[in-house]
Amino acid sequence: MPLRLGPLQIPWPKSDDDDPYWQFFLNELPGDRRNSTIDMIRRAPEGAVNPVKAELHSPEITASHIKEFAVYLKAISCGIVDLSKQSEEIAKGYKYGILCVVPSEVDPRVHEGVGGQAGVQRGLYTTFIVAAYIRELGVRATASPEPDADRLAALAGLGTLNEAGRLVVPKYGTRVTVSDMIRTDLPLAADG
Repeated sequence: MPLRLGPLQIPWPKSDDDDPYWQFFLNELPGDRRNSTIDMIRRAPEGAVNPVKAELHSPEITASHIKEFAVYLKAISCGIVDLSKQSEEIAKGYKYGILCVVPSEVDPRVHEGVGGQAGVQRGLYTTFIVAAYIRELGVRATASPEPDADRLAALAGLGTLNEAGRLVVPKYGTRVTVSDMIRTDLPLAADG
């Protein structure tokens, strides 16, 4: 016979939908935004561009290295778009956009709690480090949210868009998040 303690029941129900702590973890915004890793990473100051520019390989090889680095940092995949073919509102004065796709068990647009944003946090970790690496190579790079990220990721060949405009990738389906876009002037070969 289960024991009831207010809204809680022991033994615990089998469904995550009935678990109030899980629902809070996934869906409730932090009471104090300083408890959000996302805000901390996005507010972290970017480092300066190294004044000594590194010798780079061809744009194709450099693009390959950047993609491998992003995957090493736990991205599922990484793609590059030519921002000269996009609006100035998207390009913001940069030549290329780097998009990383990371796994996300839940849709962070629906689940705004600390747990629901885990995929976004993974992506920010990756883009923060990749952008810092590019600046260490002596080239401008900045990461920031891009509302059109799913479309740009599909343009870069990272997946396809479903009828709702969400990125769908093999093996993961829609259980992915496209991280903040890295805008850079690093000479790269665009995908797609």
